[in-house]
Parts: sequence; structure tokens; C-alpha cells
Amino acid sequence: MAVHFHEEDLPEGVFAPGASIAVDTETMGLITPRDRLCVVQLSDGSGHEHLVRFSPGSSYAAPNLRAVLADLDRLKLYHFARFDLAAIRHYLGVTAAPVYCTKTASRLVRTYTDRHGLKELVRELLGQDLSKAQQSSDWGGPELSDAQRDYAASDVRYLHALKAELDVRLAREGRTALAQACFDFLPWRAELDLAGWPEIDLFAHV
Repeated sequence: MAVHFHEEDLPEGVFAPGASIAVDTETMGLITPRDRLCVVQLSDGSGHEHLVRFSPGSSYAAPNLRAVLADLDRLKLYHFARFDLAAIRHYLGVTAAPVYCTKTASRLVRTYTDRHGLKELVRELLGQDLSKAQQSSDWGGPELSDAQRDYAASDVRYLHALKAELDVRLAREGRTALAQACFDFLPWRAELDLAGWPEIDLFAHV
């Protein structure tokens, strides 16, 4: 297992064609147009995680990274895809689909709890402890610490294994098709966020 660090773009040919990719982002905050994208993390589940860091004032050109994210033949795995999709769309200019979201899947099958964070999912489904100590650290600084790099890598390290476990539960509860419909809508939910409807439920009565 290794964490690979890159500046401004992913090297060409890192991932095999068609391989599903776990994706996560680190930003300066939670308001996408204001809080710049600092890091994109990716993993194909092989035990290698790739971190792509963007500097202040970056053009976000990143042709190799954009090609991987925009590849319609490559499934992207997220935890809370809605946020990452919006950040990628806003800064990198691509829709990083098709989508699988472990948080959405968890909410559909783990209805016995309201704890759907990545830490809780990894602990319950995979029996691993995940540290969140660096979650609120400064991702825009001139250097990323070893702790930050490991935290960023851990956010994509387990998503393939979580998908496998959640898929079993979705099938068991008869909710696979419902989950897929939710995943298919998530890029549009991110577009609504960017267009100014972040906290409005368009389907609500009031």
C-alpha cells in the first residue's frame, strides 16, 4: 500500500481503462464557489492512493485527471458524492459520473441508525478504525503534512470494499434499483447546488 503525491495533475496511465475509481476532494470549506478545491484523491482499490494537489491560483487544467473523471466507462465511488461532484464540476469543469455514493447507499439500507459518516461505515462494515483528526485542517497551505496525506488517502482507501458490502445489503432489502436511481440523480443535485438551490427541496409541499 502506498500514497502517491502529485502537483496539478495526475500522471498519464495511472489507472487501467475502465477500472472503477474511488474519488474524494479536500477544499478550503463547504461553500463551493468561495472555498477553493485543494486536493483530489483517487484510488482503484489496489492499495495505492493518488493525491493531486492544486496551488492557490491554479488554472485547474489537469488534462489527465479531467479525462479520468469524465470517462463515462469508469464508475466513480464517493462518500457524499453531492459535495465532491459540485467541487469537481465548479473547478475542473467536468461531470465526474457515473456515480456510486456510499453515504446514499447507507441511508437506504442502514435505516436502524442515523450515523452514516465514513468513519461509522468503515467501523461497522469493515471492522477498521478511521481517524478523522485532520478533517478540518488547512488544506491550502504550502505543504501537506504526513498526517494530512494519510487522512486524505484513507478517504478513498475503503470505498471499493464498502461498495461490495453495501451492494449485498441493497440487494437483500430490494433497493438496488432505487439506489441506482438516486445515484443517477446526484450529478443533477450537485448542479442544483451550484445554481443556487443548495438547501431547497424542490419536491417539498411547502
